[in-house]
Amino acid sequence: MTTTTLAVLVPVLPFLGSLAGLLLGRTVPGLVRPLAVLPTLGAAVLAVLVAARQGGGKAVQAATELTPTGSVPIDLALYIDGFAALVAVVVGVVASCVQVYSTGYLRHDPRYPSYAALVSLFTSAMLLVVYSGDLMVLLVGWEIMGICSYFLVGHYWETPEARSASLKAFLVTKLGDVPFLFGLFALAVDAGTFRITGILGAVAAGGLDHPTLIALLLLAGVAGKSAQFPLHTWLPDAMAGPTPVSALIHAATMVAAGIYFVARLLPVFAASAAAMTVLAVMAAVTMVGSALAALAQDDIKRVLAYSTIGQLGYMAGALAVGDRGAAVFHLLSHGAFKALLFLAAGVVIHAAGTNSLAAMSRMTGLAKRVPDAYWTMTVALLALAAIPPFAGFFSKEAVLVAAEHTALGDRTVAPAGAGWIVLIAALLTALGTAAYAMRLWLLAFHGRSAEAPDLPQALDSVRAGGTPARQPIAMNAVLWVLAVPSLGFGLTVAYLDDWFDGNALTPTVTTAVLGTGVALVGAVITYAVWRTLRTHPPVPAGAPAAYAPTVAHPDAEAGQVEAEALHLPHPSEDPADPGRLLLGPLHRHAAVGFHLDAVYDRLFVRPVVAAAGLVRFLDREVVDTYVNGAGSGTKGLGWLARKAQTGNVQTYLSVLLAGSVVLAVAAVVLANVNAGS
Repeated sequence: MTTTTLAVLVPVLPFLGSLAGLLLGRTVPGLVRPLAVLPTLGAAVLAVLVAARQGGGKAVQAATELTPTGSVPIDLALYIDGFAALVAVVVGVVASCVQVYSTGYLRHDPRYPSYAALVSLFTSAMLLVVYSGDLMVLLVGWEIMGICSYFLVGHYWETPEARSASLKAFLVTKLGDVPFLFGLFALAVDAGTFRITGILGAVAAGGLDHPTLIALLLLAGVAGKSAQFPLHTWLPDAMAGPTPVSALIHAATMVAAGIYFVARLLPVFAASAAAMTVLAVMAAVTMVGSALAALAQDDIKRVLAYSTIGQLGYMAGALAVGDRGAAVFHLLSHGAFKALLFLAAGVVIHAAGTNSLAAMSRMTGLAKRVPDAYWTMTVALLALAAIPPFAGFFSKEAVLVAAEHTALGDRTVAPAGAGWIVLIAALLTALGTAAYAMRLWLLAFHGRSAEAPDLPQALDSVRAGGTPARQPIAMNAVLWVLAVPSLGFGLTVAYLDDWFDGNALTPTVTTAVLGTGVALVGAVITYAVWRTLRTHPPVPAGAPAAYAPTVAHPDAEAGQVEAEALHLPHPSEDPADPGRLLLGPLHRHAAVGFHLDAVYDRLFVRPVVAAAGLVRFLDREVVDTYVNGAGSGTKGLGWLARKAQTGNVQTYLSVLLAGSVVLAVAAVVLANVNAGS
């Protein structure tokens, strides 16, 4: 079987699994899990075979005309270089892990058949984006992912949080997709083709007439899809969906699509120094802001969501300094450890019965009750904090090295100013990342049994050392599978040069010392503050909070626990939470995402709602008045005509005679008038 055939089957298999799951899920429930897992697993195996055959060498290409357009043609094209081959492997592996994990996490969920089919379709769409050699075909996968995210984030549609989160994710990403679509059309007009190879050839020949406009339009779509400032606000709210969906969206599919798109077309963006500077500023603000916000979150999944935004900022920063190898390298390693973080968080939420770190910090022995999640999440957090020799260290160092080279003028793809912006922001973010990673680890797994006034009695058995039902083996096994690349993928750095652009990805002494040093400082300071607060907790102001339920049923299955935890109130803050002391007066602003949602509400939502209200008023009170008046007038004339129809012959004759007399008199009068004139 040729490499091209194998590549075609990679996105087709999960699509067929999705279609079969939707058709047979209700009628033959026994086939739901095999149809969810096997096609996705098969796609992952085929993606590995395609990567092995491609080998980082010459790109695999194939194309056939999809439809004649009369102008710019649209081709069904494949373009698989080293980037595409490796990204497809990560997508396939993470999606397979998510499907296997979901068989245990949502095993009794009545909507599991549709959920599994949507996950397969989601996977197929991302693989189409990765392998596509034509931008219009890529756009199809791009938009399918948006639709799937709407349904998957809103899986627990009974809760208002899930409904609003799914709608917000759809609308915010569509806000970016509109200029993105115009950018694609403008790019095709300038280049004369939608084919990626043709576009890159046109850029090399200086054939783009409006590079800055095109790049900025495309960046709007990338900001929406990859959750970059200012269109990042949908991603933390998307945590209302099931945890496996969060892992899929954050690690390997939707949010990675924007970064991958820019990497594919980096010469288009590099043709405009202004666009590269805008990308650098966008990445810097995203990195630093998300690190501060993550340090203030109480929901464990929202901490990880802001973490994803920050790590995507690292990737965007690498692209802003012109090194797509470093960006995709971090995308690959991030896909492994972020999927592990979310899936381990799902196990922790199941065991604790809550997604609140403040509630977990009041539990004793949570680490002993979920040892698999504890150890694997520790590995993932070390990778996230970029501690050597974990995967995140090598990939994050590649970003720092790229920024350093651009800042010092060793690489001229992007302005030196962009390099300094990215380098400084990346180092600050490394400090914040280690701080919130340490905070999460301490609050989730090293809680104390000190009494809290709002600690529910449901936790008495937990505090007494009770052991809830162990998580299904499918959930725990997946964690160890993902722990392997989270720990060891970075060690392959010396062998990845040929798969990318040939630029060295190995760390330098300067960046390694700086990056690791600031990460250790952030972690040590957070630990020291936590120890101090735990030993000498501050006296809370005011009376203790009243009792409020904060924990769902810890003996229920994982999906039910998470669905219940969505709408349960969180307990009062933990006095030993180091985030509040570290952030100081910024804490209350960081906890709500620096009020960006409120700003957007005043600038966009309220004016749109007011305009809609005005249109509604005009339609009902003005337009409808004329329409209803015409109908009422006709009805009145009909009523008068009906009154004249009495059925009395004498009346008809009297009216006829009176009418004749009137006509006769009118005729005489008119005749006299005419005669006198």
